[in-house]
Amino acid sequence: MFSAASRRLSPSFLPNSRRSLATAAAPRPRTAIVTGAARGIGKAIALRLARDGYDVCINDLPVLRTAAESVASEIGNMEGRRACVALGDVSDASQVDEMVATSVRCLGPLDTMVANAGIVRIKPLLEHDAAEFDQILRINVGGVHHCFASAARQLIAQGQCTPERPGKLLAASSVAGFRAAALMGPYGATKFAVRGLVQAYAQEMGPHHITANAYGPGIIGTDMWGLIDRELGKLAGGEVKPGDMMQKTAAGAIALGRTGVAEDVAGLVSFLAGKDSNYITGQTQIVDGGLFLT
Repeated sequence: MFSAASRRLSPSFLPNSRRSLATAAAPRPRTAIVTGAARGIGKAIALRLARDGYDVCINDLPVLRTAAESVASEIGNMEGRRACVALGDVSDASQVDEMVATSVRCLGPLDTMVANAGIVRIKPLLEHDAAEFDQILRINVGGVHHCFASAARQLIAQGQCTPERPGKLLAASSVAGFRAAALMGPYGATKFAVRGLVQAYAQEMGPHHITANAYGPGIIGTDMWGLIDRELGKLAGGEVKPGDMMQKTAAGAIALGRTGVAEDVAGLVSFLAGKDSNYITGQTQIVDGGLFLT
């Protein structure tokens, strides 16, 4: 369940969140929910959106409460920004509904949902049991659907989306959603599915002035890719140092010759969440330094 400690970090007790009378008269700030935001790409997205002027609801699992609250505090200490924390599992639709309700209660009307949370398992397809396969599907696909559906219902109920200020539904796909990789079969399947969901949501939500898009990271230097690197190294055998597998791929296949950082992805999400992307919907934009060329 979402924690009762999903509290508003009010500007009244955060030292750098003073608001002037001029600010009070300005249009209301945009608000966003970012799932899986306690660390990695999700954290970078939340911080970037806050710098862009968003108030942000931070979601992650209860086990990451301290990290999630730290991200919210960092945002709350930005001039004029607010943040709240809503802990819970995106694979549970009722918990996602509570997350959206928490965000609206603490921050005001919703503008943007970033369904970023996801998991990966590194092993051959024949070694995945049914429960493990189902877990990956429930989180990576079901989680996106629950987040999009709950956010879309809220956006429609608010009645504030317009062509000039559409609601935004954003989801994490991957380069693995364009070409699945060996040893990450279920993960790749889910990322293909995310692209399909985005295309369907774009068509159904268009009449409501709500856009739906996805971002497709390549090899990004996060804890998830650290896990992938370690597991691929084990399977390769021999003397493989941490980071070797990622560096080998970067040197041989990425046009820019380096792996990405979380901020590279956050920059793309900033664009997709901003006004300059208002006429873009149903798309999955890759951010991979030239690993895949489209």
